[in-house]
Order: sequence, then structure tokens, then C-alpha cells
Amino acid sequence: MSDIPQDIQQQLPVPYRHSPVKSPYRRLIQKFGKSKRDSEPARHARRAYKNLNSSWFSSTVLTFVLLFLFLPLAIIAVFSFNEGKAIVWSGFSFKWYAALFLESEKLWTSFWHSILIAFVSAFCSVVIGTFAGLGVQWYRFRGRGYVQAVSILPMVLPEVVIGMSTLIFFSAINIPLGFLSIIIAHITFCLPFVFLLVLARLEEFDFSIVEAAHDLGATERQTLFKVVIPAIFPAILSGFFMSVTLSLEDFVITFFVSGPGSTTLPLYVFSMVRYGISPVINALSLIMILGTMLIAFILRNFLKGIAASN
Repeated sequence: MSDIPQDIQQQLPVPYRHSPVKSPYRRLIQKFGKSKRDSEPARHARRAYKNLNSSWFSSTVLTFVLLFLFLPLAIIAVFSFNEGKAIVWSGFSFKWYAALFLESEKLWTSFWHSILIAFVSAFCSVVIGTFAGLGVQWYRFRGRGYVQAVSILPMVLPEVVIGMSTLIFFSAINIPLGFLSIIIAHITFCLPFVFLLVLARLEEFDFSIVEAAHDLGATERQTLFKVVIPAIFPAILSGFFMSVTLSLEDFVITFFVSGPGSTTLPLYVFSMVRYGISPVINALSLIMILGTMLIAFILRNFLKGIAASN
């Protein structure tokens, strides 16, 4: 505006004319506006970074936390190559990996049982939790608040209580203990996590996209599967893998509802504790750690791509 000649500026409406005299407010903005353009999180992050360089206490705490989290994993990885069974280094060897792949049929059977139960229960939890989240978030019905309150009970109740109550329920309705009972029990405590993740995603959802899809002639089914589901897919995928993780590592609930022929990996490892844990478990643990890291790295890039596309 300052480049416009003065005679042309006189022909413009009053709000669009350039005034060479700067108001006190404009002078204050020019003097202090540069620091105000930074967002509050950016200022806190910059201040925290400066304090981090001079704070030995924060560095010490961070070091101890990292050691506490990752040192046991490093010990497992090292002793998976130990030649002896004792927790004393006696030589480098691959004998336990050979025993894992060639002589551990029951261990692999329980491992694949855990994988099957985890993926089936996670898939069912995702389907039920996604539609439950959509119904609770977008529709008003009697008892809506009670549904939200009751849905978090499996997250706060002790697993012993859930396992015992589930066992009593299965006994009352004559459901035999086995794969079916384990899957139903795992769906019960995985479902709230998927439900809350989907609800959190729907809180940020722009409903005008749905209205635009309806204006363009999309049906309810087309809007759901081509607009809504792709928009909340990161939350669905996160809920799926969280459910897989929870199901794989669960021991307490599985212990109550398992039956003959449905031994999972945690139950098998627990049965080995009575006779001493074999270093074969260390070898399997290292393989699972490396596989988890690889999956996490792939999913990180995949989810970043989905978030950028949305």
C-alpha cells in the first residue's frame, strides 16, 4: 500500500488509505511483535532446550531411566549367545538358536497360538470398538453416558477380577474353555482401548466433510467406508496394534479361561519357570524384540504418510 502514489490513495475509500503517521499501537507492534509471533509451545521448547544444556540433574535422570528400560533387554540379548545355562558368561555360541528352531516344537506351537488369538481378538475389538465409537460420538440415545462410563471398567479393574468373573460367566452359560473363551476374554479387555482411541479421533473430525459427501450424492454406506473410515484410520490401526500387544503379553486373564490344547506363550513360559528358564527363551525374546522394532519403524513411516495425506 505504501508504494501507491498519493493521488491514487486519495481516491481510495478511507479504510484503504495509507497513513504515513504511525499510531502508537503500530509502533508497539513493530517493536515487540517479533517475539510475540512465536507460539507458546515454541517458547517453552526453546527455554527447555537452553535449560537442558546446563542441567546435569535432567541428564542424570534421563540416563538412569534409559538404563532401567533397556538394560534388561541388552542382558537378554547378550546371554542368548551364552554357551552355558547359568547367568555367567562361558563362551559365545549359537546353540540356543539352533535349539529354538530345531528342538522347540511346543514353544513354537504356543507362540502361534498367541499370534492367532491376538490377531483375531484385535480384529474383533477394532470392528466393535470403531462402530461403538461412531455411535456414541454422533448419535444421542438414552444411556449414552452410562455406555461411556461402563466401557472403561475393563481398563481400571484388576485382571484377576476380570479373569475370575469371565470364568464364572463361561461356566454359567456352558462355554467350554479353550480358544473361543480366550478370544472372548481378550476382546473384553482390548475393546475399551480401541473405543477410546476412536473417540479421541472423532473429537477432531470435521463433520462438514460428511455433509459435503451427502451433497455430492454419497449414500450412508459410501460416506462411512470412503470418507469416515479413511479419516479415522490412524486411530483404528493404532487400536489394532495396541490390542495385539495387550493380547500377546496377557497372562492373568488367559490363565483363568484357557483350556486343554490352548496354551499360549505366556502360559508356556510360566510352566517353564518351575523347572528353570532355558536360554532358548532368551533367543526367542531377542527375535521378538528385533521383530517389534522393525514393525514399529515400518508403522511409524506408514502412519506419518497417512497423517500427511489427511
